[in-house]
Amino acid sequence: MNLRITSPLEIVVDEATLGLRASDSSGSFGILPNHADFLTRLALSVVSWKTRENVERYCAVRGGVLIVKDGDVAIATREAIAGDDLDVLDRDVLTRFRSDLEEERAEHVETTRLELNVMRRMVARLKPRKVGETSP
Repeated sequence: MNLRITSPLEIVVDEATLGLRASDSSGSFGILPNHADFLTRLALSVVSWKTRENVERYCAVRGGVLIVKDGDVAIATREAIAGDDLDVLDRDVLTRFRSDLEEERAEHVETTRLELNVMRRMVARLKPRKVGETSP
């Protein structure tokens, strides 16, 4: 089966594989050749697979979608970094991904607060018209 991992800017991995492991919200799972068609949302994690040469490979993914279709696996993710050292990917890359995710969540919360504050001020300034009153 073929594995293709893509981000918006590049194809990170495109190679034949004997099987892979990934994680979604329910936990870790495996995909072997001839797996049924499948779709899931990946967690921020490291995907691992064995090449046809029986070499273990890894790719840190920043969430994304995994699709198994006609025996091939495609992963579309916001950001992916492939590597051969699981410890480095787990320690350095996933730590940065988690930090970036927390910053984005904090920014989203602040933006939402600002938007709500603007809406509250707009509503407070609106005055209902009395019956028969015309606009100035």
